Amino acid sequence: MSQRRYELTDFEWTIIEPLLPNKPRGVARVDDRKVLNGIYWRLRTGSPWADIPERYGPYTTCYNLFVRWGGIGVWDRIFASVSAAYEGSEQSVDSSSIRVHQHGANAKRGAQKAPEPPVWLNFEPSAWGVRGAA
Repeated sequence: MSQRRYELTDFEWTIIEPLLPNKPRGVARVDDRKVLNGIYWRLRTGSPWADIPERYGPYTTCYNLFVRWGGIGVWDRIFASVSAAYEGSEQSVDSSSIRVHQHGANAKRGAQKAPEPPVWLNFEPSAWGVRGAA
């Protein structure tokens, strides 16, 4: 497989490969590197799972491994190991990869004051003809 932009490098793959679960029996899994690149492609673009390009394998495989590995802590080990392999103490997230929901884009700023009840709506017991308990 030729190296594409934003796909795992050989250095990253040598760090990640030993951390992946190894299931020696049953049906052989597809190429884990290809599936990881498909998962990373989906996370980077924010597109639906079904839009993963065919070169990364079936999108259902990418989704199933993403969910399964999240449940058993594989992602935590991968991110910790890759972060430790690179020198430096700071990490950052590119703001272009953070998406806002369509309804959150036009929110009003500042604290909202609760609307006051209409003047005619009086909550005093005497206004409703109720005598106070003495």
